[in-house]
Amino acid sequence: MTFTVRKADLSELQVAFELLKHAAERLNVKGLKQWGYWMDPPQEKIAWVEEGFKNGEFYFILIEDQIAGMFRLLKEDELYWGVQASSARYIHSLVIKANFSGKGIGEQVILKVIEDCKNLNIQYLRLDCDAQNDGLCNYYEQQGFQKVGQKQMPLSLNNLYELKV
Repeated sequence: MTFTVRKADLSELQVAFELLKHAAERLNVKGLKQWGYWMDPPQEKIAWVEEGFKNGEFYFILIEDQIAGMFRLLKEDELYWGVQASSARYIHSLVIKANFSGKGIGEQVILKVIEDCKNLNIQYLRLDCDAQNDGLCNYYEQQGFQKVGQKQMPLSLNNLYELKV
């Protein structure tokens, strides 16, 4: 499925919160508590998204001019990864709407980010995943990411994954 990616505008902040809430609801139906905080986000999570929008780090995934999902791409991620010497990009909040789910879009987005990293001579692509979501952890490992650690956050225990690009 063909898609384009565009930087999110600050005026679209509410769209991001709606995508995160719907993703949390879908996970909850599957019995996964991951992202449950997005159903009624605490102030620190709201501030985290607002900061990403102000820094131009959120991107919408478009299919035929319709928002199919989003992700955040950071150049540094001290909150989850600490200070790192190697050059990397960090993916967060990769969300695909339910009606576009299962079509390989998430994988295609990751491949696009990998290609962009290669073009910029970035060494690693990194992401984290709730350690209790075995399905998603396995998905990232199937994409070639290796688990390199864990990080206890206030609302979850997260596996840290990286891929040498």
